[in-house]
Amino acid sequence: MQNITNETVLNICKALSDKSALDIKVVEVAGMSDIADYLVVCSGKSAPQVKALFDHLEGTMEKLGKFAIRHEGASEGRWICVDYGDIIVHIFHKETRDVYALDTLWNNGNNVTTYGEE
Repeated sequence: MQNITNETVLNICKALSDKSALDIKVVEVAGMSDIADYLVVCSGKSAPQVKALFDHLEGTMEKLGKFAIRHEGASEGRWICVDYGDIIVHIFHKETRDVYALDTLWNNGNNVTTYGEE
């Protein structure tokens, strides 16, 4: 397991952790995908918590001068995807995350870090 060194990724993880996101994972996909350098994946226990995680993340990042290029899924609260360019954040309802397992899909054995366990 590697340490998270990207300051923006750390700010994202902290914002999610502050609102009790579950199982925050950082997946480094630079060189494996053109979509981003990092994926941040986390879960909420309910649709309202997923929405609250998104709202808090958006507010925190805007205070830091970082604005999402776009986001999807905020109205449903099952899977919200937030695009910060080189970092894409996936906020899942736990059951939806279990179905898609994005953090395992991109895992090559040494590119996934669990936030809080570095």
